[in-house]
Amino acid sequence: MRYPFPVGKSDFIQGDEAIARAAILAGCRFYAGYPITPASEIFEAMALYMPLVDGVSIQMEDEIASIAAIIGASWAGAKAMTATSGPGFSLMQENIGYAVMTETPIVVVDVQRGGPSTGQPTLAAQGDIMQAIWGTHGDHSLIVLSPSTVQEAFDLTIRAFNLAEKYRTPVVLLTDAEIAHMRERVYIPRPEEIELVERKLPANEEEAKFPFGDLHGDGVPPMPIFGKGYKTYVTGLTHDERGRPRTVEAEVHERLIRRIIGKIENNKHDIITYNTFELDDAEIAIISTGIVSRSGVRAVKILREKGIKAGLLKLNTIWPFDFDMIEELAERVRKIYVPEMNLGQLYHLVKEGANGKAEVELIPKIGGEVHTPMEIVERVVG
Repeated sequence: MRYPFPVGKSDFIQGDEAIARAAILAGCRFYAGYPITPASEIFEAMALYMPLVDGVSIQMEDEIASIAAIIGASWAGAKAMTATSGPGFSLMQENIGYAVMTETPIVVVDVQRGGPSTGQPTLAAQGDIMQAIWGTHGDHSLIVLSPSTVQEAFDLTIRAFNLAEKYRTPVVLLTDAEIAHMRERVYIPRPEEIELVERKLPANEEEAKFPFGDLHGDGVPPMPIFGKGYKTYVTGLTHDERGRPRTVEAEVHERLIRRIIGKIENNKHDIITYNTFELDDAEIAIISTGIVSRSGVRAVKILREKGIKAGLLKLNTIWPFDFDMIEELAERVRKIYVPEMNLGQLYHLVKEGANGKAEVELIPKIGGEVHTPMEIVERVVG
């Protein structure tokens, strides 16, 4: 297959463009969206590329319709994605819950900007972390990834599709305006260099009768595809293993929700990825995600030059969260600092994980500017 962009070589592109190209290479063939800064370039790229790979890109009337469309496309057998920013992400929350409940593999890109409301459309923020994890109502779990470079925006987009397909779940790629509009050198691999995961399909008609049954003991049911001849019932109501509504039976509800959460939590060591920098002998730990991690690396270098044993833990997966890893780190260091572009969101997860074993201090910043390395250094040095 010929792709509408060069593969097997590096290119100098924006983060939004990298996400679009990665989605195409991951097999995405349906995109629905509504223009919004700073995610519009993803839509523009998908509108250009999709017709060239026999895919579909469609502008919907709003973000509610956009996520509804990709849910439908996924049940029709397509890998599907939408992209938005804070205001549109808020509108998507009900249907994110529907995708969780119906175990629909989709990818949702949230390019964060300053908020709330219309806020700062062209400036970066990290204010959607809690919303990405817990924005929809009810007990649930999903997967949230966070890149800190344009290359990671590309790589984690492919990973987002793989995880969505493997675990039959929505995956949120939580990036920001800086990464989205930054241009960096990105290696675009050939298709044969990319490992792709495809959703588990029913082996026969009998399996297809149980679209929500844990038939293989891994918590992830095979997914029947609409149009393949199977009689499949899909609803956001509490349902049994056949998909039939069972809204007043506590046992059925608990069994369903615990399995949906369990397939994420029980596999978090397969899902979670992170990077460390100078952390082995660190006495001071900096924990960050996304764009702020770039300043964190430089801050660690400066602190080391000053004789302070600092190290960085960069979280590429925000949810599920490895509380045990944070507690183990807290037992080894004197203090943990959490710089983030909000007034404290990741901080609360880290503090819970530290479990009192080390002091955890927030380094907040809002207004659209990324932390400078010296702002982090000055807080550590005191």
